[in-house]
Amino acid sequence: MPRQKRSSPALEKALRRIAGMQSVTRTIDFGNGYTMDAYDEHILAMQEKLMAYNRMLSMVDGAYNDMLMAERKLMDFSDHMLSGFGVRYGKDSSEYEMAGGCRKSDRQKRTRRTANTMNVA
Repeated sequence: MPRQKRSSPALEKALRRIAGMQSVTRTIDFGNGYTMDAYDEHILAMQEKLMAYNRMLSMVDGAYNDMLMAERKLMDFSDHMLSGFGVRYGKDSSEYEMAGGCRKSDRQKRTRRTANTMNVA
């Protein structure tokens, strides 16, 4: 499941505000660096950072999918390797157990409950 890309309510609000402000006047300076151009630069900087962040999320999703695929391949390969040990040495051998398998003789057999054992209480 891909990560949710982010949007910014502050950015959307700033875009609406600058559009309204520019309809009144294109150039305004309130002093201390509060100009229309500075406001536009802050908006552009935020847009670039948001786009970069969302691109990184996409890259992380791709890397995650690659990792999951490699993990599946490794699990499949491990199963094949253990099966090979079972074929070569037998599934009841100590070599099979040393390779990570469970010996046939060590497995517990399932027992079915009969009607008599269920009513004993």
